[in-house]
Amino acid sequence: MANVTYIAPVKAESTIHKIRCAAYCRVSSSSEDQLHSYAAQVKFYSEKFIGSETEELVDIYADEGISGTGTAKRTEFQRLIRDCKRGKIDRIYAKSLSRFARNTKDCLNTVRLLRELGISIYFEKENIDTAKTNDELIITVMGSLAQEESTSIAQNMRWGIRKQME
Repeated sequence: MANVTYIAPVKAESTIHKIRCAAYCRVSSSSEDQLHSYAAQVKFYSEKFIGSETEELVDIYADEGISGTGTAKRTEFQRLIRDCKRGKIDRIYAKSLSRFARNTKDCLNTVRLLRELGISIYFEKENIDTAKTNDELIITVMGSLAQEESTSIAQNMRWGIRKQME
């Protein structure tokens, strides 16, 4: 009778690395409808990556009640960029371009910086994926619209305050 030696299979380490994703959420005021939007954004991204075989959620970065016209006061946005520079993130998701930035210059500079770091951004509402397009014209136009909308809202608020004071 032949002598049979059983050799157990050795599990190879998985060569599939999940894409490390982050979500950026922001609302510009603390009004009830804005807070509902904020909670909805955070909930959506908390659940989006559950069970994904290709992506994993690193963190949710969320600025509440802060304007998107600048980046200086957006502490979570600043933390997101720091984590990107540290190599912790491969991809960013945002509800819309206007949630990410309402200043065209800041938006383009940030997109360019992230592109240099090899990080893509997906804007859900506009269906813009910087991993699939290098067309800054689309981002510039959408960013300009978001910036103009912010300016218009501010002007309307100032007008309303003036009328109340009269």
